[in-house]
Amino acid sequence: MTPITHKSVITMAVPIMLANVSQPLLGVVDTAVIGQLPDPFYIGAIAIGALIFSLVYWGFGFLRMGTSGIAAQAYGAGDGKELAAVLYRALLLAAGIGVVLLLLAPLISKLSFWLISASPDIEREAKIYFDIRIWSAPFSLANYAILGWLIGIGQMRWAFVVQVYLNVANMVLDALFVLHLDMATAGIGYGTLIAEVSSAFVGLAVVWMFLRRDGERPSWTRILDRDRVQRMVLVNGDIMVRTLCLTFGFSWFASQGAKISDVAVSANAILMQLFFMGSYMIDGFATVSEALVGQSVGAKSRRRYNIAVRISSQWAMVTGAVLSLAILLAGPWAIDVMSVNPDIRSYARSYLWWAALTPILGAACFQLDGIFIGATRTRDMRNMMIISLIVYLAAGYTLMPVFGNHGLWFALSLFFIVRGFTLYARMPALARDAFA
Repeated sequence: MTPITHKSVITMAVPIMLANVSQPLLGVVDTAVIGQLPDPFYIGAIAIGALIFSLVYWGFGFLRMGTSGIAAQAYGAGDGKELAAVLYRALLLAAGIGVVLLLLAPLISKLSFWLISASPDIEREAKIYFDIRIWSAPFSLANYAILGWLIGIGQMRWAFVVQVYLNVANMVLDALFVLHLDMATAGIGYGTLIAEVSSAFVGLAVVWMFLRRDGERPSWTRILDRDRVQRMVLVNGDIMVRTLCLTFGFSWFASQGAKISDVAVSANAILMQLFFMGSYMIDGFATVSEALVGQSVGAKSRRRYNIAVRISSQWAMVTGAVLSLAILLAGPWAIDVMSVNPDIRSYARSYLWWAALTPILGAACFQLDGIFIGATRTRDMRNMMIISLIVYLAAGYTLMPVFGNHGLWFALSLFFIVRGFTLYARMPALARDAFA
């Protein structure tokens, strides 16, 4: 393993940052492509269809995070056979979950559209999109496992290549099918399906390159070892609970803003977009810490662990501070770009300073998440998330009747602070158990 330096950490983080930032760009391109059609319901259909898949697939995002921590530890320990076995286990789990999603597709569709209750035109087109894209489920989840494995062994550039291929292929195919072949909603669905399936094969080709180079061939007995499979399931289960709590927290924030006023929920949505863009950048260093901490734990190197935590955390906090300043300075311009409504613009400006605080407040908990994932201390991460969510909801319900939207933003800020402090309090136990 190469020495951990400021330069090596930045070199690893930049590809992940670029890959993360390309995610929202994909949605913008899809909207722009389908927006060329005259009927307005096409945009609504794609937005709703994409939302359904985001919620369904993100619930299984543990395949990315759980795989990276376990793979990093095997890599750090120099256990090539176990490193290969981790990939096979993750791919089998992704395939199994993907097949279950295909079998449950009619139920997922019926439940989703019942909850959303869109207009007949939007629902009709969104169902076309859903019925096509759902066939990519096993391949999309396999992509999570492949990316996690590449991150675990520190191959951020190859992870970036796979992710960029997925996004670029999706954009090109969507434009081809909709603008040149006049396929409307079905074109977006087929474009995304082909991109996700082909991306999985590109990812498999990349990981096969590393497996063939190392020449490791684990037996099926090792791949299906009960203790190792159980460990992967437990780690992934903890991360799934954590992710669902986080998703619920952001959804609750949006729903409470809607209770204040239409202007409030719209302004909050714009400000949260600024936060999400910042979080994509900070996540680059959290992802680096997953790999470096996991490798250090696998190698039983306390010194390497300390260096990894110190350098990656320093850059995460610096990035958070820079992004906070950027939101404060560029926020008024961004608000004007995202809305032409004068009431929404004025209201969003009044709360811009809250949004500017989120990157610096969130940097600590995002970074600590990466450290705990790398060390596979996911139970602590799950428990601290539950505690933080309870404090967040209690603060919101207490403060909103008195302070309105300011109370809601304070509760969200407190959510980040409590997550950071509670995870930091568990750091000594993490180090003690990892290097006992």
